[in-house]
Amino acid sequence: MSGPRLRDDLGDLEGYHSPQVDVAVRLNTNESPYPPPPEFFEAWTAAVSGSAAHRYPDRAAISLRSALGGFLGQPTERVFCANGSNEVLQTLLLGYGGPGRTALVFEPSYVLHAHIARITGTGVVTGERQPDFRLDPAAAVRLVEEVEPDVIFLTTPNNPTGMVEPRETVEALLERIAARSKPGLLVIDEAYAEFSPWTAIDVVADGVPLVVVRTYSKVWSMAAFRLGFCIAPAAVVADLEKVVLPYHLSVPTQLAGTVALRFTGEMGARVASIKTERDRVGAALAALDGVEPFPSGANFILFRSTDGQATWEGLLRAGVLVRNFARWPRLDNCLRVTIGRPEENDAFLAAMKEVLAA
Repeated sequence: MSGPRLRDDLGDLEGYHSPQVDVAVRLNTNESPYPPPPEFFEAWTAAVSGSAAHRYPDRAAISLRSALGGFLGQPTERVFCANGSNEVLQTLLLGYGGPGRTALVFEPSYVLHAHIARITGTGVVTGERQPDFRLDPAAAVRLVEEVEPDVIFLTTPNNPTGMVEPRETVEALLERIAARSKPGLLVIDEAYAEFSPWTAIDVVADGVPLVVVRTYSKVWSMAAFRLGFCIAPAAVVADLEKVVLPYHLSVPTQLAGTVALRFTGEMGARVASIKTERDRVGAALAALDGVEPFPSGANFILFRSTDGQATWEGLLRAGVLVRNFARWPRLDNCLRVTIGRPEENDAFLAAMKEVLAA
């Protein structure tokens, strides 16, 4: 019996998955190692209990957008919220990508940029990073000139490498886009910005072809809530509202995002703690023979082992799960470890020493 046929251009596409294994120490998905504070749940459940469950949510999410704008120093009109940063990316590509249009990505980087582009029928052009995973700004600008993409994705800090792109690179790309006869949009994915020394949000302004995408999943410990947002020119936000599904953001999710902003002190303390642990883990990895950690401005560290696959398997046998990139293009023998609680990081480092010794 024959069934419906998937679009021809999606036949070879695979879904995005991060394997989950029941282990004692799970450090493979860049989640926060800490849950939200109990006071958050108390305030959030109280807010949800007082909501009108028989009414549709505010389609424009004005309260959440206003609170976020106030927190980030941006007007409400420049804030767009959705179900995780991935829906923000999808909405951007629905509006500015599509058949006959092109997205430019610089690999290795966050695979969902190219993945969602293909799902929306957007053509994908891949630019290459240097062997040390850094982006050559001059080469990137030349590629923009040659390809004239409709959407350019840049991730900083980059996932999975952890590299932080300099502000000068972003400004060079924006200058090139502004000089083109064909308009384009630069999308900066800042899922890990709170761990980084700088943010491109300060560059966003009406008339500047720049969108900065953020998430509540990492620092705010709200991966289960699926809440993301972007800061963009008001005209871009208005366009996104045209293509996003109506009532797409539930009342509990909107309330969670607003309530979370009351706990910025706890958020800042967690960022400081994770950055301290990141530096400690990075130094410990650098001291191991046969291991090369790469600089990171995120809540994870990419490192290369002499035999990445064997190292990953050894860690798994020891009850520690990290992300395996050992056989990915451009990432030969590389693994990525999320920074966890101190005791989890200790377990990871101890397991690394055992695996390397074996």
